[in-house]
Amino acid sequence: PYYIDLNQNLYLQVYLHSSDPNLVVFVEACMASPDPHDFSTLTYNILENGCGDSSYATYSFPDSHFARFKFNAFEFISRHPLVYLQCELVVCRLRDYSSRCYQGCISRSKRDTS
Repeated sequence: PYYIDLNQNLYLQVYLHSSDPNLVVFVEACMASPDPHDFSTLTYNILENGCGDSSYATYSFPDSHFARFKFNAFEFISRHPLVYLQCELVVCRLRDYSSRCYQGCISRSKRDTS
C-alpha cells in the first residue's frame, strides 16, 4: 500500500516491459474503487478516453516505454480507508500517428436533447 493524505499529489508510472524499441504505451483510462474486486458499483473515473479530471497531469516522454502521470487525492479516500486503482493501457507502434497512443484526450461529443 501507498499512504497519501487528502489533496496530496499521487505520482504513478507504468512501464512496458518489451525489448522492442518500436512500441509506446498510453494510459487510456484509470478508475478508483474502495473494493479491489468491484470496479463497477462505486467508482471514480480519474481518466477516461485519455482525458483526466482537473487534477490529472501527464509527464510525457515521447517515444518511450514509460507513461507517467499524477492526480490529486480526492474525497473518496477520506470516506474509505483503502482505495484501489485500475488502469487501461494501450500499446502502439512508435510514430504511428493514426494510432490511439498519439490521439491524446478524446472528449465525447454531447447529444442534442431535441
